[in-house]
Amino acid sequence: MKKYLTPSFDINNAELVSVIDELSLWAAPFGLRLLETIKLKHNIKVLDIGCGLGFPVIELAQRLGNTSKVFGIDPWEKAIERSLFKIKKYGINNVEIIKGIAEELPFEDSFFDLVVSNNGINNVQDMKLALSECARVSKPDAQLVITLNLEDTMIEFYEVFQKVLKDNNFNKEIIKMRKQIYLKRKPLTEIEKLLKSFGFKVTDIYHDKFYLRFIDGTTMFNHSLIKYWFLGGWKSILDDNYLEKIFDEVESRLNSIAKEKGELQLTVPFVTIDCRKN
Repeated sequence: MKKYLTPSFDINNAELVSVIDELSLWAAPFGLRLLETIKLKHNIKVLDIGCGLGFPVIELAQRLGNTSKVFGIDPWEKAIERSLFKIKKYGINNVEIIKGIAEELPFEDSFFDLVVSNNGINNVQDMKLALSECARVSKPDAQLVITLNLEDTMIEFYEVFQKVLKDNNFNKEIIKMRKQIYLKRKPLTEIEKLLKSFGFKVTDIYHDKFYLRFIDGTTMFNHSLIKYWFLGGWKSILDDNYLEKIFDEVESRLNSIAKEKGELQLTVPFVTIDCRKN
């Protein structure tokens, strides 16, 4: 009998519940657009760069089926352990997760038919080297699909942050803030030039956005996404002696905006870039 006709699904199995009840709210909007953009084919090799906790690499493996082999690579060891746990619980056998970095892909030249990165390429240490490696391991006519959030991400927060820094004569810190934004979210024109320089033809760029909505600035700062993934970078801009003073002012101004508008809304603009290897 076919395997899918005899599934063993136990809603009381805590380990199974833990894997089906987990998908990053941050990663999902980017990943859904990525999944809509890839070309589904039989018998292909796929690479997900920066696969993290398993999305979308596990979803790709399940959608492509057993004629294809899907690889994920990420330097985060604990995330890899979590991905492997999910793969085991789902019983997926066409996916392999590797610890490594995008700048040193452990694959032969012209190995992949499809390479994806869901908001991961903008977090590598060296984007130029990472894209060079993507080109090296891609077959001629391979598809490359990457999602990236753009430099105006959370512009509503950054405008307030900059105004507070300026009002306190922290001009050097404003420069540090802008450099940090550039390191994480390079201009789209610069990324396009890099892709073309490594032999990728950009066939489509899909522009999209979503919103992070909070009742006020206080709740925004206490949200897990902000606390664990953004606040550390914002804090690094300031000397520890001024952290509380500056963030108190920022929080107060955000709360005033939320009171006036009924909520605090942060915009996250992003693109999905669809390419082919020449």
